Amino acid sequence: LAPRHRRGLWPLRADAAATRQGVIVMNTPEGNTVSTAELTMAMMLALSRNIPQAQISLVGGEWDRKSFKGTELNGKTLGVVGVGRIGRTVARRAAAFGMRVIGYDPFAVSDPEIEMISLDELICSADYITMHTPMTDDTRGMISAPELAKMKDGVRLINCARGGLIDEADLAAAVESGKVAGCAVDVYSSEPPSDNPLVGLKNVVCTPHLGALTDEAQQNVAEQVAQQIVDVFDGKPAQNAVNLPMMEADTLAKVTPYADLAERLGKALVQLWDKPIKEIRVTYSGELTECPPDFVTASLLKGILSVLMEGPINHVNAPVIARERGVRVSEVTSTQSKDFANLITVEVVDTGETFSIAGTLFGLKDPRIVLINDYHVDVVPEGHIIFCTNSDEPGAISYVSTILAEHKVNIANMTVGRQERGGTAATVINIDGPVSSDVVAAIEASPIISDAKLIRL
Repeated sequence: LAPRHRRGLWPLRADAAATRQGVIVMNTPEGNTVSTAELTMAMMLALSRNIPQAQISLVGGEWDRKSFKGTELNGKTLGVVGVGRIGRTVARRAAAFGMRVIGYDPFAVSDPEIEMISLDELICSADYITMHTPMTDDTRGMISAPELAKMKDGVRLINCARGGLIDEADLAAAVESGKVAGCAVDVYSSEPPSDNPLVGLKNVVCTPHLGALTDEAQQNVAEQVAQQIVDVFDGKPAQNAVNLPMMEADTLAKVTPYADLAERLGKALVQLWDKPIKEIRVTYSGELTECPPDFVTASLLKGILSVLMEGPINHVNAPVIARERGVRVSEVTSTQSKDFANLITVEVVDTGETFSIAGTLFGLKDPRIVLINDYHVDVVPEGHIIFCTNSDEPGAISYVSTILAEHKVNIANMTVGRQERGGTAATVINIDGPVSSDVVAAIEASPIISDAKLIRL
């Protein structure tokens, strides 16, 4: 599988073993939002009022008030890096403390509580900076020596998001130099922290990754994950799935008939094409361009692989298994569809030879195969189907129907497509039940018939 960088099949982000087995992996990002936001505020207050140091001093028998003079949050500027659920929740609480809140997030929508500015402006303006971004290649080490140098003297930093967002060695050096008045850290680049320069440093508050550790957060997470599992078994979209494309319920309802069509096309294709599949090109035309293609393409791969392999194949592991088998997949979308309101065209390419199959939905609910290798047909893609290529001459249909009648096989539907008069034609027959290989061999024995295959859908 070689997914497109623009909108192709989703990358493998979940646990590889679970995804390989077709297991949906979900998280519950909202369950600990308040818990982490409140810890951030607690860290900010503890840092401002020297609470941990004062408590240690008092327990040690000292009464040293002067050493622990603090600073107020009221009137200070808080810079929120990452204005997602937790960042916005922190902002509302900080505003209640009388803080001016500025924020940076290249993907966040506007928020009336937050003045959105650039990261460079935030770094230069904030009295407190709190981190709430995910860990990615772009955010790893996003605060290091150059950014620290631009900050106000006496700035305070809080990180309850992800270890490694701030370069720990650079931050420790800035604390020791007095550039940074202090920092509060709940997460570390390596956990538990070993030889971390921040742990034990004066003016640094350190906690052992407590963000989600409240009774309420654990209860919320348990309830949410249970509900998400129930929803999946009820046929609803898998909320917060990290190894499936995200879709709302109405989008899923719209895309499901196309996904079913694609799966049937995949099953038919692999039974008609008897060579290894190395490259697949999928074209979505007409109304299909309004649907997210990832789920539909995964359905196509599911159909192909379910014929080729034993074991569970579903939308989760089909793209992964295709990649492991060296299959390259590309997707093309076009708002133009010459003959149909919607059309899925699948092409298999191997050493210059191409095989294609296409399908559509009539009335957005009745699937049809309408093209098999340039033969225009009208096939109901279900049950048992006999596909023949034959000379375009009198007697071909009669011969096939006679063989079937001799073996007590009833014909449900029949369609014939030809490329040009007098050349070759394709005869596709839906039959009421399975037939033996002897029946197919008898059909293929005629000099009029060049090829005959049985397709099971």
